[in-house]
Amino acid sequence: MRKVKYTQQNFFEKLSTIIDEFPRLDDIHPFYGDLLHVLYNKDHYKLALGQINTARNLISKIAKDYVKLLKYGDSLYRCKSLEVAALGRMCTVVKRIGPSLAYLEQIRQHMARLPSVDPNTRTILICWYPNVGKSSFMNKITRADVDVQPYAFTTKSLFVGHTDYKYLRYQVIDTPGILDRPFEDHNIIEMCSITALAHLRSAVLFFLDISGSCGYSIAQQAALFHSIKSLFMNKPLIIVCNKTDLQPLDGISEEDKKLVMEMKAEAMKTVMGQGGEVGDDEGVLLTMSTLNEEGVAAVKNAACDRLLNQRVELKMKTKKINDCLNRFHVAIPKPRDQKERPPCIPQAVLEAKAKQAAEKERRKTEKDLEDENGGAGVYSASLKKNYILANEEWKDDVMPEILDGHNVYDFVDPDILLRLEELEREEGLREEEEEDDDFEMDGKELTPEEKEALAEIRKKKSLLIQQHRIKKRTAESRPSVSRKFDKDKKFTTKRMGRQLSSLGLDPSMAIDRARSKSRGRKRERSVDGGDKDNGDAMDMDMDQPNKKLRLRSMSRPLSRSRSRPPSEVAPGEGFKDSAQKVKAIKLGKKSAKKRNKDARRGEADRVIPTLKPKHLFSGKRSIGKTDRHENENLQLPDREEWSMYCIAGLKLLSNQYGFLYYGEWFLCCSGAHTMESYLPLTELSRDFEWRSFPFPLSKNVVARAILNLGHYFEL
Repeated sequence: MRKVKYTQQNFFEKLSTIIDEFPRLDDIHPFYGDLLHVLYNKDHYKLALGQINTARNLISKIAKDYVKLLKYGDSLYRCKSLEVAALGRMCTVVKRIGPSLAYLEQIRQHMARLPSVDPNTRTILICWYPNVGKSSFMNKITRADVDVQPYAFTTKSLFVGHTDYKYLRYQVIDTPGILDRPFEDHNIIEMCSITALAHLRSAVLFFLDISGSCGYSIAQQAALFHSIKSLFMNKPLIIVCNKTDLQPLDGISEEDKKLVMEMKAEAMKTVMGQGGEVGDDEGVLLTMSTLNEEGVAAVKNAACDRLLNQRVELKMKTKKINDCLNRFHVAIPKPRDQKERPPCIPQAVLEAKAKQAAEKERRKTEKDLEDENGGAGVYSASLKKNYILANEEWKDDVMPEILDGHNVYDFVDPDILLRLEELEREEGLREEEEEDDDFEMDGKELTPEEKEALAEIRKKKSLLIQQHRIKKRTAESRPSVSRKFDKDKKFTTKRMGRQLSSLGLDPSMAIDRARSKSRGRKRERSVDGGDKDNGDAMDMDMDQPNKKLRLRSMSRPLSRSRSRPPSEVAPGEGFKDSAQKVKAIKLGKKSAKKRNKDARRGEADRVIPTLKPKHLFSGKRSIGKTDRHENENLQLPDREEWSMYCIAGLKLLSNQYGFLYYGEWFLCCSGAHTMESYLPLTELSRDFEWRSFPFPLSKNVVARAILNLGHYFEL
């Protein structure tokens, strides 16, 4: 029942969020309502939201019915079946509204890309035929980067930009082009422009291409103007003749000029409808060229002024102005007599101004010179003109380059490039001669016998080098046994010889081989030591004479220094005498005791181990987790069972943990019950000793391991 209610609540919240966050077309501004209807079809939009609402109600009803059935379920199986059925029916309902959800998701993504248009702010609307220069004009007066192309319908949606005029922000909207055809034949792109014209209170800029380069004549443009002039009512209308750089207004034909004047007369009606005078035709018909920016600023200023005046007049006509007029009072002073009262300027001020004008002209600064010579970016100030030198002509001389106290120009050779080329040519010839010499041998050519002897010498030399390297590595790779593990000196060549002799084998070759392998590289003899014929410098397996002693190289590192006892002070250790060194060694060992006791790696080891891991000391003991808690209830075997298989168990246990060493047994006895109480020492062989493991084992582990091993050997 809880899962059904939880699922129903989640579906209800998600679907309610979708329904509430989508805009209601009847509650928003008419401009946005009609724009959404043009883009998405209002009927389909409402139908999709209605299906979402129906699905939400169905899910709530399904949950209510199945909760009632679950409440009176007679068995767990029936409740589980009802739960599956309830969740399945809810998911089926949501699955059926999949197309509606996909449609609404596309609408949401497209709405997020729509421009932010404020219907209540000051707005300038640009409209007319395609490719008449609307987007170019918008790029000139705003920072909106609208795509401009020489073909029609480049602009396919509304673009918004902003501009400032008299410290006020104006919103400029670039609309797609409109064609002269019936209202029913307009496509979605054209309907966006018509929607903006119908619902936005703005100043309309009607762009007219008098050059005809847009592909439509002036007559066609005039026909479109008269067909949609109803959309210009109660709006400031300005007719802008664009592309005057191609065709000026005075150069058009009389018929076209008559059509333009008719459009101007229609625009004048909007001026008179807004309270303007009959002869006020200024700012109704303007010319402009976006290519050379001629008249662009005038069109912008006229549109902003017309729009601002209209908005002020509309506010003055409202009833709210009467509530504010009684708060304002304009005081105009009236003259009390006919006497003139000019401004009173003190005589000292007049004298100071006259004296300042009579003074000589002030010194020109760098700023004045910059303004006189083209301004910033054009004028370049001279930093050398104020140098104080014996000769004024020296100011513009090139500064010498000083290197290591010498003037570089004094060492410049005018023929250095030619000499460099000669050197490079000589170097190239020398390299070619060296390459030719590589193929020729000095002196006479070797005979075949000499070549064969040379090959033998080189082969012998390589063998000697390899043997020398092998001997050099024996000191590092020889087998060694530490004295700590060979206190009785069992691992000796004498013992090995006795064992091999007892087996009837000749131990001489093995002993000699072991001695040869265990000997490291000997210190080389001094220069005056002479040749020795002893066998220490020879390999035991090879019968070859001693090599000649080579002189000690100056680049060879020093030999190992002589050994000293620990108490002897070596040069550079910093101790006064051996007593001070012994005392320092004792203090160091004493300070290391505590660190070694805590098993620290060094003085910088600050690791705090986890003594009680949380995964081992938390939670309940479930099934199969009680083995480690049964130490106290362990039943150890009696004396007879113990003595029957203890020897085999101890052997395998010791081999398993790796504590079997030269016939000596290591075993741990922990707790109150020890193995000694179950197995007296008299029953064990003398070769066994009782010692402890490096780490303790619990009674449970030891006893169970030995019992299991006893059964394994069937003892």
